[in-house]
This record gives sequence, structure tokens and C-alpha cells, in this order.
Amino acid sequence: MVPRKLFTSDHEAFRDSLRKFLENEAAPHHAQWEEDGQVSRELWTKAGENGYLCPCVGEEYGGPGADYLYSIIVMEEVARQGLSGIGWGLHTDIVAPYIEHYGTEEQKQKYLPKMVSGELIGAIAMTEPGGGSDLQAVKTTAIKQGDHYVLNGSKTFITNGQMADIIIVVAKTDPSQGAKGISLFIVERGMPGFERGRNLHKVGMKAQDTSELFFNDVKLPQENLIGAEGMGFVYLMQELAQERLGIAVNAVANMEGALQLTLEYVRERKAFGKRIADFQNTQFKLAEISTNIDVARAYVDRLIELHLTKELSIPSAAAAKYWVTDLQFQMLDECVQLFGGYGYMWEYPIARMWADSRVQRIYGGTNEIMKSIVAKTLI
Repeated sequence: MVPRKLFTSDHEAFRDSLRKFLENEAAPHHAQWEEDGQVSRELWTKAGENGYLCPCVGEEYGGPGADYLYSIIVMEEVARQGLSGIGWGLHTDIVAPYIEHYGTEEQKQKYLPKMVSGELIGAIAMTEPGGGSDLQAVKTTAIKQGDHYVLNGSKTFITNGQMADIIIVVAKTDPSQGAKGISLFIVERGMPGFERGRNLHKVGMKAQDTSELFFNDVKLPQENLIGAEGMGFVYLMQELAQERLGIAVNAVANMEGALQLTLEYVRERKAFGKRIADFQNTQFKLAEISTNIDVARAYVDRLIELHLTKELSIPSAAAAKYWVTDLQFQMLDECVQLFGGYGYMWEYPIARMWADSRVQRIYGGTNEIMKSIVAKTLI
């Protein structure tokens, strides 16, 4: 593995602590969570108590005020262990930043401390049944009536959808204005007219609650608007680079975890009187997988450096998202092949990692959309 220079001894101490926490508090229960369709609420509150949620949130809002590398470490360790049910990344690195960067002081004081503690779980509702990755085609509306807005519409594929206490909803405040008519709102658990649909049954990520959401004449106070009316699309574009970088970070760490599982397996498993690891084909495949991961790691670490100095561009994040997630699926498929028939058995973590990895090329904007973003810089 290529040596990494991004992290200090304090970062690595945090990583070691988190790894042990996940090994003790999450890994033994993940199979049951897959049966349940969601992780336990207790995991969230324990994570909050230990400082693993929203590490970048400022001290004035109950957070540690740490640098973004602490969030990177949380993403990496969750992904490396294949704990795909844990929706901390979306809560920490997508929902909380919208509130901290664009919310009012009252919103920050109301929501952020409880997001840090795990008392409130966050989600964001962008995708609609007919819209997919096209955010400008949002049909959900939030029409102003006096001192409040009336929200109507539906969303689907919403991560943390069943467990979320607060949901940032993308809606049109002026449907005639296209992207310029999009605004962001905070919808809270229990608001009249807000209903959750079924917990969706997916090919992978079975422990992650992913839901349909319905809004029927939900009355939203003016103070639940995030930032300025009509600025929602701008806010989304500003934050999507970090989201897509996070997906690439997850992909690399997940590949590293899959390679480790595969190495352990081929060293122990025998066929035709010798270890699988002793076959030349196995050795060649392992060399290719390891090299590809090293290249991806160096690439993504460079983009992390750019993000830390606020130099990461939207096209660069899009390129990383599509290239690294395509590679992730290819490398995990190679790992499954080295496991043979056992690689297709759900009881083996490599099978679950393989199934989980497929959606990485879809969410956060499909990889085809990512290529379009990159192409626009070239022509």
C-alpha cells in the first residue's frame, strides 16, 4: 500500500478508537440489522457519545470543530469493514453542512447539537420517482401562503428515510423558474401531512433504511427555509462536490477491505492439493487488484488535499466519483471470483460488499451524469 501523509498521530489515534468501536458495537450486529432493514438507534447515540458524528461541526454548536480528515476517517473505517447499513456519512457530511453553511443561527442552535449527539438523525430528500438524477426536474412544491409554506410531493430512495428526525427537502418555491425556483426546507418528524412509505428492499445495503417519503399539504413555518428562497440549486451544487468525493473515499476503503478479506481466504483455501494463493493466476489477479487500489488511493488522497484547501472543483469530484466507483465494482467482482462459489454466498462478507458496491455508480448522481459534467469542461 502507498504510504499516506495526510494524517497526523492524533488522526490515527482517532482511527484506532473508531475501528475498535465498530468491531465491538457494529460488526457483530450487522447481519441482524440486514434482517431488520435498519441499524439500531442505540448505535447512533453511542457514536454521538464517542464523538464519531459530525466531527467538523463547530464547538459553538456542540461539535468538536475538527478538520475534515476526521470525517474522512469515519467514512473509511465504516466502508473498510463493509458496514453499509450505517448512515453516518450522509448525516455528518451532507445534512449537517447544509445547516451549518446556509442555515440561520436559530436553525444551527436547534438542530446541530442534537445531530452531534445522535439524538437527531438527518436525511436529505432530493430524488423523485420520475426525476432520477435530474434535480432541475423536481416536481415537489413548497408554495408560500402568508407566513408559511405548503409542501406537496413525494421522494424516493431516501437514505435514513425511516429513522430520520429531520429531513432536508428539495422543493420548487416557484415552478416557473426552473433551477432558480428551487429551495431547501427542513421537515421534522411528526409534522402533519408528512408520511413515510415502505422501507425499500434493495439488492444490497440491506441494513440501510431507504424509503419513500410523502408530503401532503405539510405546513412549514418560514423559519424552516434554509438560506434564501430560490437559492436551493446553488446550495446543492456547492455541496455536491464534497458528497461525490465522499463516495470515492468510501469506494477506495471498501476495495482495501475486500482485498484484505480475499488475501486471508486464498491463503487458507486449498484446491488441487495447494493453496489458492499459490496459483499463478491468483497471484497475477492480486497484483492487479492491489495496484489498482494504490492508484485510486493516490488519486483520491490528492483530491482530499484539494478539498482541504477549498480547491476541489465540481468536475474533479465528478471524475473521481465515476472512475473510482467503476473501479470498485470491477475489483470486488475480481475478489468474488477468487472466492469461487463461496463468494456468491450471502454469509460471506465479500458477497455483501459486492452487492453493496453496485449502487455507488448510481447515487450521488449516476456515473453517466458525472461523465457529462467532465465532458462539458472539454468541449
